[in-house]
Amino acid sequence: MRTPLIAGNWKMNGSLELIDAVTEALAGAHLDSNVEVALIPPFTLLMRAGQALADSPVRLGAQTLNPNAPGAHTGETSAALLKECGVELVLTGHSERRTLYGEDDAAVLARVRAALEAGLTPLLCIGETLEEREDDRVEAVVLGQVDAVMGSLEPAQRERLVIAYEPVWAIGTGRTATPEQAQQVHAMIRARLAELSPSLAEGMRLLYGGSMKADNAAELLKQPDIDGGLIGGASLKPDDFIAICHAAG
Repeated sequence: MRTPLIAGNWKMNGSLELIDAVTEALAGAHLDSNVEVALIPPFTLLMRAGQALADSPVRLGAQTLNPNAPGAHTGETSAALLKECGVELVLTGHSERRTLYGEDDAAVLARVRAALEAGLTPLLCIGETLEEREDDRVEAVVLGQVDAVMGSLEPAQRERLVIAYEPVWAIGTGRTATPEQAQQVHAMIRARLAELSPSLAEGMRLLYGGSMKADNAAELLKQPDIDGGLIGGASLKPDDFIAICHAAG
């Protein structure tokens, strides 16, 4: 049985006050102990979030990392610095990093490797744009992104990842893949993992990351190959985020 994971990606949003509000709301929410929850705020809020979550089962995540060793990389943040804040997992390959900041498959792989070497859990994001979907390239794009990372890792390393499928056309647009569309792609990803190892496919958590909200979470999470959600805007609203966490239980 795969443990559901609900991870809130705040992107370039949030405040010290919101950290306190969300962590206090989560503490009093009586969440199902079989559901794993993570908060992924901006770098500037990681230390406060780490302190607030120190005695909580909620995990702390970061939105990216620089794969280089500490040194002369002005404006960047290494895995070692993230761990100082209490970070346990880190997003790699988010669609905004790929499309807005030019991170290609090689850059994503480097970040996955750096996270693994530091003992962090890489949350690998994959997904297609609207143009790629309309061109009937979903399989080629999504599985190509899976292969670019999984094909370069050792079997034991693969087992430490979490994968989030994020249809880029459904992020911040108000559009959401239907549960059937999301399940179809998740099943396709799991089938590709099974070609590497049946046990890997069975154990790998696959999250849906395309505008999951309080009012659609339950239906998405009912799908057999959807093991949680990478939540964007709804994670900035404590009541909505908690409702999604409850839907996963």
